Amino acid sequence: MMNFTEQKLSLEKCPALVLNADYRPLSYYPLSLWSWQDSVKSVFLDRVTIINNYDRIIRSPSFNMRLPSVIALKSFIKPQANPSFTRFNVFLRDRFSCQYCGSGEELTFDHLLPRSKGGQTNWDNVVTACSTCNVKKGGRLLKNSDLILNQEPYQPSTEDLHKNGKHFPPNFLHKSWMDYLYWDVELEA
Repeated sequence: MMNFTEQKLSLEKCPALVLNADYRPLSYYPLSLWSWQDSVKSVFLDRVTIINNYDRIIRSPSFNMRLPSVIALKSFIKPQANPSFTRFNVFLRDRFSCQYCGSGEELTFDHLLPRSKGGQTNWDNVVTACSTCNVKKGGRLLKNSDLILNQEPYQPSTEDLHKNGKHFPPNFLHKSWMDYLYWDVELEA
């Protein structure tokens, strides 16, 4: 039986979860989602397999089709081993919290060895910091400030970022996605 609520939902609010050929999401944060148009196009180009559908029919003059909610690529895309050094990836590595006080407000990043003292902007010298702690530390070395570092900086793997991304689900998670998003979580008895 057709779910009337989903049938009335705007198509723009019906993205498809995209899985790699191994049935794992391409990424967790941001969650790998394609618009309904891209998912339907990929079905017609035979690039994906439909795993699950919305309770929603799309129509054209020549066909009717249930709208895909979960699709899997037919060709495996090898994840990059070392993620790019970006502000977003530093925040994700540090789980969007200040590495001094734990706050998630007004985040920026801090150089442990300040740039004014020769510090470089890289995975091993940059941590997420709130504005308050960043100003408090200023251009000093960590040992000369009253701050304590919660976690040493490190270069994360793509898998590290995927694991951290699971802690920040998007606002909307369709029920058909759940078996694929947390597939490596121990099941309840």
